[in-house]
Amino acid sequence: MAQNKKMVEAITSRDEDFAKWYTDIVKKAELCDYSGVKGCMIFRPYGYAIWEKIQKDMDRRFKETGHENVYMPMLIPESLLQKEKDHVEGFAPEVAWVTQGGSEKLTERLCVRPTSEVLFCEHYKNVINSYRDLPKLYNQWCSVMRWEKTTRPFLRTSEFLWQEGHTMHETAEEAQEETLRMLKVYEDFYRETLAIPAVVGKKTRKETFAGAEATYTIEPMMHNGVALQGGTSHYFGDGFAKAFDITFTGRDNKLQYPHQTSWGVSTRMIGAIIMVHGDDDGLVLPPKISPIQVAIIPVAQHKEGVLDKANELKNRLAKQYRVKLDDSDNSPGWKFAQYEMKGVPVRVEIGPKDIEKNQCVIVRRDNREKQFVSLDNLEETIALTLEQVHQAMYDKALANMQEKTYTALTFDEFVDTAKNRPGFIKAMWCGDVECEDKIKDVTNGVKSRCIPFEEEHLSDVCVCCGRPAKHQVFWGKQY
Repeated sequence: MAQNKKMVEAITSRDEDFAKWYTDIVKKAELCDYSGVKGCMIFRPYGYAIWEKIQKDMDRRFKETGHENVYMPMLIPESLLQKEKDHVEGFAPEVAWVTQGGSEKLTERLCVRPTSEVLFCEHYKNVINSYRDLPKLYNQWCSVMRWEKTTRPFLRTSEFLWQEGHTMHETAEEAQEETLRMLKVYEDFYRETLAIPAVVGKKTRKETFAGAEATYTIEPMMHNGVALQGGTSHYFGDGFAKAFDITFTGRDNKLQYPHQTSWGVSTRMIGAIIMVHGDDDGLVLPPKISPIQVAIIPVAQHKEGVLDKANELKNRLAKQYRVKLDDSDNSPGWKFAQYEMKGVPVRVEIGPKDIEKNQCVIVRRDNREKQFVSLDNLEETIALTLEQVHQAMYDKALANMQEKTYTALTFDEFVDTAKNRPGFIKAMWCGDVECEDKIKDVTNGVKSRCIPFEEEHLSDVCVCCGRPAKHQVFWGKQY
């Protein structure tokens, strides 16, 4: 028990210091480690295994919607990057440059990709000739680099892993449909796989991705009321196509420009999982992406028959679930704390008395609920339990988001809410960037998160300036 207590005390309380709590979990749950390169982190096996589960699930969804995976170069010539002016300006402060190859200075600087729009455009120019070549539905799994000044594991690192979809379409309508379709894929993934609810909508012009005509976003709320931009989908129109002279012969036998989309999510989703579901004892992982779904802990394993029965259970359950049998010589209490720290959804305890009664103990990670269950129907019981864990995690996160979502009708009310009650603020907006800037300055960082697809008519006037309102906006601070 001393070891167990020591392990739990190693985590700072979530309510005491949320940032320290987050860092403690990242380290104690062995998700990642710091590297010798500033701002870059090392994925440890458990952390990378979570990303592999996320990747596998999302990749299936992408392929079901007709997308194919490709891979583009890591380096981009400066002349190529300069072809889309707005895009370049948006990334300029974060670009890392390669200026020397071996012992020779390069004749042209190469940037380490911050994103790959220009590379895809260069390729599309060579492979799109006719409307018959469209649509092009490509996706890439890779790493990108953005030279961040302030970093935090998973949430904001100089190098991070992600997927970036880049598609070309015959018409603007098709491209706009694709933009919203992929946003819906993200929304479904967050709900169905990560058990995370979110506000979904369109970014304001100020927050629109550099070079895009429209940006749509999914915005989950962390436990402390701070937003995390969980994923974005962009409609580019034909701006990149014109910049890169990508044309195709249309059905009317005339040259036309294709219409483009781009969409992506990254390993910051792991940060979202931690901050939405975690507690003071460690991770709480959604069952569908947990590297270990069931941890089997033998109790009094030195006694005859206990390890044999535990191995029998492991072999049975491993046919359906990701199972870990811990037969190490650590105490059961230490093992309980270890797998709670790692967020394993279900723990199975089996000891001599359980074997006599043909039963075991099942413990849920999300609420610590224990139940004695028969070994005869263990597979079915665990299946139902995992479903219940997922739904309970989603419901708890949704309740937190709803409890921390407020409405402000006046500027004073908005400022007071922003200062004293962390969370989302629903308020009307006139559409002018000056009001966005003023709100951010006065509230020390509260920004527009999105204009929801289903807007509420809260009042007739802008919460900031009092002029006629054009949109209802969700506002909040972000990671």
